[in-house]
Amino acid sequence: MFKLLKKNMRFTFASLIILGILSLSYCDQNNSDTADSNTKNSNTAYIQKGKTIASATFATLSGNLQKAMKEGGVPNAIKYCNLNASPLVDSLSQVYKAEIRRTSLKVRNPKNKPTTKELQQLEKYQKSMEAGEALKPLVQEIIPGTIAFYAPIHVMPLCEKCHGKAGETLKEEDYQVIQQHYPEDKATGYASGDLRGMWSISFKK
Repeated sequence: MFKLLKKNMRFTFASLIILGILSLSYCDQNNSDTADSNTKNSNTAYIQKGKTIASATFATLSGNLQKAMKEGGVPNAIKYCNLNASPLVDSLSQVYKAEIRRTSLKVRNPKNKPTTKELQQLEKYQKSMEAGEALKPLVQEIIPGTIAFYAPIHVMPLCEKCHGKAGETLKEEDYQVIQQHYPEDKATGYASGDLRGMWSISFKK
């Protein structure tokens, strides 16, 4: 009788240990699922914030650029960009409390040269583009408390007038104006649909 009771006690104790382990595993999995869900929701919100800032900046820049082009063609548009694009982006950065940048593997303005992290993302976008994959916006925490939003910028037909192939979609006389304002220019030779560069927008969590 004593042996049977002792055996049952060992069985009960072992069962309790197993149940405890299973409970801990369930809790860990539950906590992990909750953390993953919170991260996903946060990323979705950050991506939406980045899209909003990029859309507003693009609308302002493209609107002013098209106006300048209508008033004086490509030379006037180039002059406008040279004098006003950077200050305008800086002012929008203050409005949205973010650092707004447009960068590329082939920059026109040396000030837009990519950082190490931006270069890595640009190269990833370029490889995905060459592989025929869809390019999507993304976010990542670049330093504790700071989020970076990246989104591809594709060449549109209108862009070719300033970024196209010299002598073809980009007139030679317009290309000469570009070189006057941007002696280190590398941002030509594009065709509609190409990856022109990307938005790089950073803001606090």
